[in-house]
Amino acid sequence: MGCRTNTDIQKRYRTEELGISNTIFAKTVYQMQIVLDRISINPEIRFGKPCIKGTRIAVVDILQWLASGMNESEILSDFPSLTHEDILAALSFAANREASTKIKIS
Repeated sequence: MGCRTNTDIQKRYRTEELGISNTIFAKTVYQMQIVLDRISINPEIRFGKPCIKGTRIAVVDILQWLASGMNESEILSDFPSLTHEDILAALSFAANREASTKIKIS
């Protein structure tokens, strides 16, 4: 089964039927599907850091390149094995991890 497009998900969870919050939910489901299709965690590769499937490029590498000022086209030019969707998956993975991180303040 291939990855569904954003349009397919939005059609399935039409705003008229489910309301705006479920349209947002549909987009979240779509983003998580991209992450599951494109990110892997393998203790044998980069010490278990989340990486783009089929590469040794870690999510943190992409984040650091973007933070250092590289733009998407520069990254894709330097690393032809990456795609636009891989970069989106890395950003989505990082956003989801950040959203679920809790800091205990005692």
